[in-house]
Amino acid sequence: MENQLAKSTEERTFQYQDSLPSLPVPSLEESLKKYLESVKPFANEEEYKKTEEIVKKFQNGIGEKLHQKLLERAKEKRNWLEEWWLNVAYLDVRIPSQLNVNFGGPAPHMEHYWPPKEGTQLERGSISLWHNLNYWQLLRKEKLPVDKVGNTPLDMNQFRMLFSTCKIPGISRDSIVNYFRTESEGYSPTHIVVLCRGRVFVFDAIHEGCLITPPEILRQLTYIHKKCHSEPDGPGVAALTSEERTRWAKARDYLINLDPENLTRLEKIQSSLLVYSLEDDSPHVTPEDYSQVIAMVLTGDPTVRWGDKSYNLISFSNGVLGCNCDHAPYDAMVMVSISYYVDEKILENEGRWKGSEKARDMPLPEELVFTVDEKVLSDINQAKAQYLKQASDLQVVAYPFTHFGKKLTKKKMLHPDAFIQLALQLAYYRLHGRPGCCYETAMTRLFYHGRTETVRSCTVEAVRWCQCMQDPAASALERKQMMLQAFEKHNKMMKDCSTGKGFDRHLLGLSLIAREEGLPVPELFTDPLFSRSGGGGNFVLSTSLIGYLRVQGVVVPMVHSGYGVFYHIRDDRFVVACSAWKSCAETDAEKLVQLIFHAFQDMMQLMNSAHL
Repeated sequence: MENQLAKSTEERTFQYQDSLPSLPVPSLEESLKKYLESVKPFANEEEYKKTEEIVKKFQNGIGEKLHQKLLERAKEKRNWLEEWWLNVAYLDVRIPSQLNVNFGGPAPHMEHYWPPKEGTQLERGSISLWHNLNYWQLLRKEKLPVDKVGNTPLDMNQFRMLFSTCKIPGISRDSIVNYFRTESEGYSPTHIVVLCRGRVFVFDAIHEGCLITPPEILRQLTYIHKKCHSEPDGPGVAALTSEERTRWAKARDYLINLDPENLTRLEKIQSSLLVYSLEDDSPHVTPEDYSQVIAMVLTGDPTVRWGDKSYNLISFSNGVLGCNCDHAPYDAMVMVSISYYVDEKILENEGRWKGSEKARDMPLPEELVFTVDEKVLSDINQAKAQYLKQASDLQVVAYPFTHFGKKLTKKKMLHPDAFIQLALQLAYYRLHGRPGCCYETAMTRLFYHGRTETVRSCTVEAVRWCQCMQDPAASALERKQMMLQAFEKHNKMMKDCSTGKGFDRHLLGLSLIAREEGLPVPELFTDPLFSRSGGGGNFVLSTSLIGYLRVQGVVVPMVHSGYGVFYHIRDDRFVVACSAWKSCAETDAEKLVQLIFHAFQDMMQLMNSAHL
């Protein structure tokens, strides 16, 4: 009886899914009020008046009708946004997703036991893979702890999408296949796909009913590595996943029609636990500079990444590891969770495998050899060329700011996330002489299948403070007061957005209802201020806090003249990664990061001013 009791009190990873609240629909009046506030920094008086009229007309007319329809939809669906968001943000998008949508980052192991070192690629890779497999088993057994805010459980559905998940290209819309099942749900695939020098291999992670060990994984990886380094390269079919979506869909259909066995091979890759990428490159990385490794994780060899896989575990020649992930099935916090888990295990074991060196006798990896012809080879070459051209245009910088971190900002009663967001606003203002419309991710996982909402960090309060900082006549007291007002505003917005009271997804819902009803696009969405303030995915600053752990990553900018900014916060430092396009003469990621670091110092100086 006691044993049974112990079992039943142990929380299971997905046990609260059925009891989570539905995603609410905010009030129309509130959403429009917040929207108007958010466009203010980007309008002169006349423009603002015009937008105010458009909003009023919308609220009293078509907007109210659309809102009622949205409420009806929300009665039937536990998450009225889920399917729409997946389609609009990811599956309908036609630009190549591997570079434009995927996110990536280096593993933090190089900060302690695994600094870059040639000759360690396979051994470290086998240990890392083994820890990843243990995490997969925790998920299968539902032993991964439930994320919570206080005592409130958060939605864990995205964790189902980490393994055995893949995007499939479609002519006008992609789809997602997910083969993962928990143990109580039944069979889940157990094989891993390894990509090396344009070739594809597969082996099982389970042998005789249990996980294979690092020495056994090492034997499989060594076999693949030797084979690929002593024989000609493969065709690099994986590069097709980096192509524009419709082109990739057509190339995939052609591949399947060429030989039905090609479909079986594709399905093997799609259903695999993850794709393990053996890279020949050796990126430079130190705890003082992550720039090159982050750039390579994002823009590395397209023949050894399956761009549509939810998880590519990348292993470089110098023993540095990282990941590249399709963003459609989940948000970065899932990757942060597994990366942190693996890093903690590597720390715990001092970077070594401490178990038996004995390797059981097991089948060697099987090579998946695609049937290709001249057309397929030409498609692959075209995909590689477009990918490498775009990749070479990306500027990535990533450095730590080590003068202080979370400890000091919290001591000064400042929220560390708001601290970075305001520093970013000031840095952008100083570099470009104008406010920068900004997207910051807020998490809506308090609700069933919740994902994200937009915090628009460029507020009237933030801009006033930036102007005050640039005004030589302003006193330190004025600057500090304005800064604290901007902090207060940011904290309130973050709280609103996380609790279902944001407005961006609400407006998106209203525009999609209009589209579904075949109605003309409401004027609200064609007003120049809508896109100038970031609406419709036009934010010049696309930003996200990766968390308070050692994990870092980055995405590309949302618009050509913008920046992608990912940062994480530790007790003693802030680590900031920033991307920009070199072909945009206006933007400079290096300068922006240096200005962010200057802003940190200026803000702390304001807080330290004794006479205030």
